[in-house]
Amino acid sequence: MSGRAVVLAAAAPVLLACALAACAPSPNADSPTTDTAPSSSGVASPTAPSGTAGSGDAGIVGPTSSPTSASPSGSPRSAPSGSPDALAPWAATRPLVSISRITPALAERMSASWHSGCPVPLSDLRYLRVPYRDPAGVTRTGELAVHADVARDITDVFVELWELGYPITSMRLVDDFGGDDDASMAADNTSGFNCRIVTGGWTWSEHAYGLALDLNPVENPYVRDGRVAPPAALAYMDRPDVPGVLHANDPVVAAFAAIGWTWGGSWRGSVVDYQHFSLRGR
Repeated sequence: MSGRAVVLAAAAPVLLACALAACAPSPNADSPTTDTAPSSSGVASPTAPSGTAGSGDAGIVGPTSSPTSASPSGSPRSAPSGSPDALAPWAATRPLVSISRITPALAERMSASWHSGCPVPLSDLRYLRVPYRDPAGVTRTGELAVHADVARDITDVFVELWELGYPITSMRLVDDFGGDDDASMAADNTSGFNCRIVTGGWTWSEHAYGLALDLNPVENPYVRDGRVAPPAALAYMDRPDVPGVLHANDPVVAAFAAIGWTWGGSWRGSVVDYQHFSLRGR
């Protein structure tokens, strides 16, 4: 998305009165813009990986504030229940985000994307809930799994994208697509962690470390030797200046660059990956 396509959020940020979990979309939703989220709550008790203090702390945290303490039971702060689509307050507020450890229930749900032999243990991953605006401009609750070391940076970036008004079609764990990257891309789903081999190679993908994510794959295709994935992305190969399409130096690419992440759309050679952002540039 170029600067001309960005729609700035109109209202000044204020403290959100409810925690993000209360605004989660319905788990029975079946459309890309009403993403599902696990029904489990609470924070698991595995030992935190070394070097992840702060970004790995569980609970509801603000994008520019320190993490808050979890409740005595270990669960993130709760908020009054309400309709999952009753998100009007977010139209004029800066939302909170959540970062939590992988609970046993969530680990079970992630059985398609993580298995024994993956390069990182589940204890090194964090589950994020972040706001995003769907193509109609409605605020939704998205979910991502990433490495604990980058969890805080990624939540900050997605709050910035929400403030910019950058549209995202879907943001669900890749496990909702059976861990199948092709199926997730075809659904235009934005995702992070997936323990898989790099496309067209034999080494671990950066997604397998929780250090990469794919953003709006239909509008931002993966291109290798002239082949395009997903197939629907052929319509965006000429990189039109329309919402959701990423361009060099636009505010979305700049937001990731500010945290040290590289955009695959800047790669040169036989592979260009317009949807891909990663910490180590691969």
